[in-house]
Amino acid sequence: MGRDIPLPKADPARALRLPWKRRGSLTTRILAVNLIVLALIAASLFYLDSYRNQLIGERFRLARNEAEIIADALVETRRADRPALLARIGTEQRLRLRLYDPQGTLVSDSFVIAEPSFAFIDPESESWLQDAARGLDSGMNFLLGTPEVPAYRDPRPDSAAAWPELVEARRTGTTAVAQRVAPDQTPVLNAAVPVGRSGELLLATRNAPDVTQAVRDARQTLAIVLAIALLLSIQLSLFLARTIVRPLRELVRAAVRVRLGRDREVVVPRLPERGDEIGLLARAVSDMTTGLRQRIDAVEAFAADVAHELKNPLASLRSALESLDKVEDPVLRRQLTEIAQHDVQRIDRLVTEIADASRIDAELSRTQFTPVDMIALVRGVAAARERLAGDGDCRIVVKAPRDVCLVNGDESRLERVLENLIDNALSFSPPGAKVELAVEPAEHRVLVSVSDRGPGIPPEAREKVFERFHSLRPDTEDFGSHSGLGLAIARTIVAAHDGSLSAEDRGDGKPGARLVIDLPLASDEDEDQ
Repeated sequence: MGRDIPLPKADPARALRLPWKRRGSLTTRILAVNLIVLALIAASLFYLDSYRNQLIGERFRLARNEAEIIADALVETRRADRPALLARIGTEQRLRLRLYDPQGTLVSDSFVIAEPSFAFIDPESESWLQDAARGLDSGMNFLLGTPEVPAYRDPRPDSAAAWPELVEARRTGTTAVAQRVAPDQTPVLNAAVPVGRSGELLLATRNAPDVTQAVRDARQTLAIVLAIALLLSIQLSLFLARTIVRPLRELVRAAVRVRLGRDREVVVPRLPERGDEIGLLARAVSDMTTGLRQRIDAVEAFAADVAHELKNPLASLRSALESLDKVEDPVLRRQLTEIAQHDVQRIDRLVTEIADASRIDAELSRTQFTPVDMIALVRGVAAARERLAGDGDCRIVVKAPRDVCLVNGDESRLERVLENLIDNALSFSPPGAKVELAVEPAEHRVLVSVSDRGPGIPPEAREKVFERFHSLRPDTEDFGSHSGLGLAIARTIVAAHDGSLSAEDRGDGKPGARLVIDLPLASDEDEDQ
């Protein structure tokens, strides 16, 4: 059967990514978000139309009630006194009252009997500000689709038949109210009502400029608030954009310089004064750049060291092979052949350990750590080395509690660390000496030490011994038998386990070196896993 091919998993974040997020700068997006909110506020201007309709509705009810009250008063008044009553009520209530007989002929007009109580404003006599206000009113009516209201005009001749509201009131026997607009676009309300059962009709006319002014005042107040909010929103948006976009652009420029590699030292701004996410990002990018630069420097130095270390055995091998054809003495030819074989072995060992050292970081980054019992691991490595011969009759002694001491890590890599340290200790120890391995649990830590009886490590060389290709070997050891990568590889592995590897003097005051591994103990969650 064929092997199932795994399908790529869907990325939820990618699936929820909106198309508009792929275009436009961050400044534009910030401004857009704030302006959208302001646009929603601006939309409240349209609700002023409902406010105006509410005011007009109240005036309709008021006009109907006034007309009916005046009609009732006329019924109770003698005909001779009616003109005076209409004049007085019209003056006091700022109304124009007209009375029509049953044939629809105008018989009384308060504006004729007395001085007119109001007058329509001529738009030509007003300032440009009023013209602008009327233009704004017309624009809002157009946007809102407000039905057009007919203009107010006095008919010639004035009769009941010329007013649709009077015709409606006579037909239905009830009060009819109609709206028109004055020349200055203010509302004019006509209320037509029958006067008793006589067939007479009353028309009450009122100009209500206060309704238009109230709507304009509310609209003006809201517009001022909206303008101030717009200015503040733009300023705050630009300030927010500067505080976010400017440092991001600095980071982008620094990242581009790092990518191009033209500048040897690229200073990435750390923004220490910022404690927000931008500051955290800046410091993370700075640390990442520093780590990347250190890694590049380490790779360059490693490549140079590799070239140097391979150059010596290759030069020796080439010299031996070139001399081999010119030498006839069998003894000398055998010596040259042994030199060539030794150099080949040395190159092979170097290439193997260089390959291990170069890929160890990448392999550890992908390794799934599991709890490892360091006491069992130390005892197992020591027992395995005891079974091997050829270590100068050195003995390996383990001092560890009879307990379990778990660390979170890769058992095979930690085993290699112990083997490298034991190899190093055995190579420096005199014949018959002891190499001591000790496991000492501490609070949240465990110390594993390897002690030998050799000459020890001078204080000034205790860090250099962990450098790649640095080799401080005994005089009795064959040249080239060690690559100088063992301790460097061991420290790299320990560092990947969040630990440390250091060199120090023996704790008992005897001559020799002591290499100490310091590792964190596994947490309860790691043990459960």
